[in-house]
Amino acid sequence: MAVSGLLIRYLGGWTSVFYVFGAVGLAWFALWMTFASSDPSKSTHLSDYERRYLLETMGHLKQKTKQNLPPTPWGKIATSAPVIGLIIAQIGHDFGLFTIVTDLPKYMKDVLHFSITSNGILSALPLLLMWLMGILSGWIVDFLISKKNWSVTFVRKLFLTIASVGPGLGILAASYSGCNRLAVTVSFTLGMGTMGAFLPSLKVNALDLSPNYAGTLMALVGGIGALSGTVSPYLVGVLTPNGTLLEWRVVFWTAFFVMLITNIIYCFMGSGEIQEWNEPLLMKEKKALTAGAQPNGASLKENGAGKKQDGGENNESYVKE
Repeated sequence: MAVSGLLIRYLGGWTSVFYVFGAVGLAWFALWMTFASSDPSKSTHLSDYERRYLLETMGHLKQKTKQNLPPTPWGKIATSAPVIGLIIAQIGHDFGLFTIVTDLPKYMKDVLHFSITSNGILSALPLLLMWLMGILSGWIVDFLISKKNWSVTFVRKLFLTIASVGPGLGILAASYSGCNRLAVTVSFTLGMGTMGAFLPSLKVNALDLSPNYAGTLMALVGGIGALSGTVSPYLVGVLTPNGTLLEWRVVFWTAFFVMLITNIIYCFMGSGEIQEWNEPLLMKEKKALTAGAQPNGASLKENGAGKKQDGGENNESYVKE
């Protein structure tokens, strides 16, 4: 955002933004194709220690290789309470994030009347702090889990709560700061900064639930959650036809309640434990063992019934005699 404002002012308007960032995207793609690989064992840019660490800690531990991994257990995933809770939390997070990212510049222009250059720089500050807080909160989460032995489930829920309630309070404080530019900027920046806590909570929770199917799970959760990004800009347009402060206050209250309610649902349904369907082969083995035990149990009951019947006949013959 900060760079966009400068490009618009000094390099010929909006077209320069698309050219510059399009070129940056192509450069990133070239680097990705050069250095990325689908498996640590195939990478030529890892040290032996890094390669060994990744192979030991990533998914497919029991199946050893992707080729031996059974098909995705879609039924189990679709009915898994932790997955449903994670999807709901992603919807709430994306709704709040897209509301701020896409419409904060509009708020800065309509309500606070910032110039394009100032608008871009100030709108970028919350995202910059969110990035820094994401890194810091990641260190804190690792410390709490590895050193303090806090449960993964509790830590995930705690930090997602911070990432949901913090931004909500920040945008509400901004809406009640009137046209005080400093107070509004500080409120937005601090509130959105706390959203960085979603990285070591919401974004990694799929790895907790299923290391073997984490890629599929993250795509499912992220894809459904991103649909809220299509709703948020439209809703903002409907709620702010005149761009007044009171209209924007309704938008921020709406975003606050969406993030709060979805977070509460996640706190009840979410989990940081590996789910049973992460290992389909073990599930089949358990079912086979259970199914194999049932005939034996049935035969034991039948034998017991037969003994009782035989015993009854013997008793009857004894009485007759």
